[in-house]
Amino acid sequence: MNLRRVSRRSLLLAASAGAGLAAAGTPASAAEATDDARPWPSLAGTEWVLRRRGQRAAVVELGGGLREYTVDGVPFVDPYPLDSPVKSAGRVLAPWPNRLRDGLYTFGGVTQQLAITDVPRRSAIHGFSRFVPWRPIRRSRDSITLACVIAPQPGYPHPLRLTTHWSLTDDGLRADHVAVNLGATPAPFGLGTHPGLRVGDALIDGLDLHLPALERITVDDRLLPTGKVPVAGTPYDFTTPRPMGDLQLDTGFTGLVRGADGLTTTRLSAPNGPWVELWQEATFGWLQLFNGLGPSGRPRGTLAVEPMTCPADAFNSGEGVVVLQPGARWAGSWGIRASTG
Repeated sequence: MNLRRVSRRSLLLAASAGAGLAAAGTPASAAEATDDARPWPSLAGTEWVLRRRGQRAAVVELGGGLREYTVDGVPFVDPYPLDSPVKSAGRVLAPWPNRLRDGLYTFGGVTQQLAITDVPRRSAIHGFSRFVPWRPIRRSRDSITLACVIAPQPGYPHPLRLTTHWSLTDDGLRADHVAVNLGATPAPFGLGTHPGLRVGDALIDGLDLHLPALERITVDDRLLPTGKVPVAGTPYDFTTPRPMGDLQLDTGFTGLVRGADGLTTTRLSAPNGPWVELWQEATFGWLQLFNGLGPSGRPRGTLAVEPMTCPADAFNSGEGVVVLQPGARWAGSWGIRASTG
């Protein structure tokens, strides 16, 4: 692969110069964007807090992800301590979400071997960006643009620039993602995120779930896809809102139904009125739902609703994989709305 030799500082400056997002606010200082010698304030790195009309969101440096989202003091995203060793909660997952079987795939006629990061299931999981520092490019009271560079590495010889513009609007929290291939050859690409939703202190068993998905992805004992089945007539059919009950989920869905606005919206609502919903653009054609122990450690207190551009093992199936040509740009958005009732 004929890549120009580029320093890490140059790549970070390129990320700053080419974020390509119209974000309100002032540019971050050069020291803040590029200084790797400063002490880390926590395991999650620096935290940036956004505020707007009763809303509060916190995003962190490591993984460039969402740590907290509240409306009028009520939590609608399950938070985690800044010094928690949480591996994925709230973070951006690229250049692939979910699992790759044996960390092995072939692209462009070349077989690639990734490190096994889910050892019990012998898979490579959730890409690289969740453990990369993201730097602020532009900041304001209610928004921030973060950027990182994924360097070429064994199993994925493609440099990528990733940016996320987090913003609070009158319509809630919004995330706008951009990926650019900085390399000289095409790169396979997928992106997901990992927010854990909650409705205040309510347990999810008593919440109504509305999930407009027509198909469930079946998996083997390693949680790798084996096919798709309709949800109609099964415990996984939430196309009409109903209580979640004690259903256990670590489940992928597709066949997403979109509204007149082109969005798929998944909603959790409490009987007394509060609700939270996650919307996703058509670029995110899959969802993973998980209601195991959330990052705050509250049993049955969290439902992770994870928008994905492709399903598990996509680099092998090819399903939903974006092929980024040299210099090409991909963009996709999702967001969270909530009401305290």
